Amino acid sequence: MDQITKEVIFYFQNPDEFEFDNTTEGPDGVDQYTCVNETNPLHLFHTVFQPLVYGVVFLLGLSGNGLLLTVLLKRRSNLRITEIYLLHLALADLLLLVTIPFAVTQGVTGWLFGTFLCKLLGLINRLNLVCGSLLLACIGFDRYLAIVHAIPSLQARRPRTVHLTCALLWLICLSVTIPNMVFLSVKEDDDNPTRFSCSYHNYGIHANNWLLVSRFLTHLLCFVLPLVIMAYCYTSIIITLCQSQKSLEKRGAIRLALLVTLVFCLCWLPYNIAVFIDTLVVLGAMPEQDCHGQASRERALIVTQSIGFSHCCLNPILYAFIGVRFRRDLLQLLAKIKCLRVCLSGLQRKSLNRMSVTEAVTTTTSNQYI
Repeated sequence: MDQITKEVIFYFQNPDEFEFDNTTEGPDGVDQYTCVNETNPLHLFHTVFQPLVYGVVFLLGLSGNGLLLTVLLKRRSNLRITEIYLLHLALADLLLLVTIPFAVTQGVTGWLFGTFLCKLLGLINRLNLVCGSLLLACIGFDRYLAIVHAIPSLQARRPRTVHLTCALLWLICLSVTIPNMVFLSVKEDDDNPTRFSCSYHNYGIHANNWLLVSRFLTHLLCFVLPLVIMAYCYTSIIITLCQSQKSLEKRGAIRLALLVTLVFCLCWLPYNIAVFIDTLVVLGAMPEQDCHGQASRERALIVTQSIGFSHCCLNPILYAFIGVRFRRDLLQLLAKIKCLRVCLSGLQRKSLNRMSVTEAVTTTTSNQYI
């Protein structure tokens, strides 16, 4: 059980040193492996893979969600229902992305930022990961109400109701993730006193228990529940659209519904599988592996989490950039920047001309389905 404490707040393992295939017999007769005094097999992952992949995720996510947030805030008094959810989703993604540079730094050099930031960033990371996933489920449910139950849902889809829903969602996510601040602390590594780690060090076995509970909540709130809601809502939407006569409108909406669900599943399913297997090993439900197997399991956690975090970059594209209204507002915003005006003038003219021909058809699709 104690070995679960090696996991840090972002599920990034510290590049401690490992020794391979040294075994001792545990109290239950099972061989236990110790991994010290050898070259760390995860060194390249911490010093090359993480900075490279997370650097790309950080830059793309920051620019995409930053543009989305800027455009939505410029017309915050005239937001549609789905755009209110998008505003909160962009905020959650941006706050989640802010924690990435600290996680990469910890993987390379250890934790350098003190106890306060350890607790605060641990809370921000879990809070926005959970809230972002649940907001995706809310967007799917809102589209379900708008398309499948258009008339009966008018009362529930008022802007004030949506704002209250989002506020309640943030409070629920905060209550679920705030125990991270209690158990997180900074401590010297046992094998390297000059290196510090931000992890669940406080309160011994209680921290281990909370970490297991946190993993369960991550599976439930960040993947299983959103995926079930999105699958049901988008399946109902597809069925409703297939029964309608608006063939031009429904094809794009059906493709989008399938794409949104598929991308969410592909991004987060590998990570949830990797964490679940690691938890089974820690609990003893699966046989303990040697040091090579342990290193492979930790590599899987690093790689699959990077795939999951890349979803932050895809959210603006899937939920906003494909909309006619948002593209028009974005082009108008970028056209105000002098250094981009010349480059965008041709693109803006072409896009606006195309919209003038197709807007009668696509605007209805964008407003209702996208």
